[in-house]
Amino acid sequence: MPSRSRAAGRTPESPPDAELVARCAVGDEAAWRILVTRYERLVYTVPYRMGLDPADADEVFQITFTRLAERINDLREPDRVRAWLVTTARRMALNLAGRRREIPTDVAPNLTDPAELPPEELARLQDQQLVRVALSRLGDRCRRLLTLLYYSEGTAAERSYKEVAAEMGIPMGSIGPTRMRCLKKLLAEFRRLTEGEERK
Repeated sequence: MPSRSRAAGRTPESPPDAELVARCAVGDEAAWRILVTRYERLVYTVPYRMGLDPADADEVFQITFTRLAERINDLREPDRVRAWLVTTARRMALNLAGRRREIPTDVAPNLTDPAELPPEELARLQDQQLVRVALSRLGDRCRRLLTLLYYSEGTAAERSYKEVAAEMGIPMGSIGPTRMRCLKKLLAEFRRLTEGEERK
């Protein structure tokens, strides 16, 4: 399988952004698929960095690419569509976050633009988003168990198996084996996403 740039979601043989934008503007569906695939993870990093949940991140993603479709013919710098997507996603995420809760005044001005993130940091954020997507695809039992252990307010080290077992209504001795089975399922889903076997 050819390697890809984690920062931009593209391979060396991919068309440049300006060419893709021109093709999208005339209704080239294949170009749209390439463009969305190239930048979907980058767009998702914006709401996640603001602390929005997966449902809100999905909304930001949908609105951002809908806006792009509406204004594709008006882009003055097609080669900078990446920056346009980040700016638009950031604005949408801020609006959505503002409706969900009050944003401290010292947070919004200092949010790092994902377009300027180091590749390692962006790759880490992209993986976090993929793990959340993979988690959402698990069955209720596994999703709830892993959420209690790793995504609730306390960490796995802070929450004992006894507490988790009581909350889920299962024997404490089954937590460990069930956790391992669920982590294997999570890993399988994560690999499907990263290998492109199933697009979100």
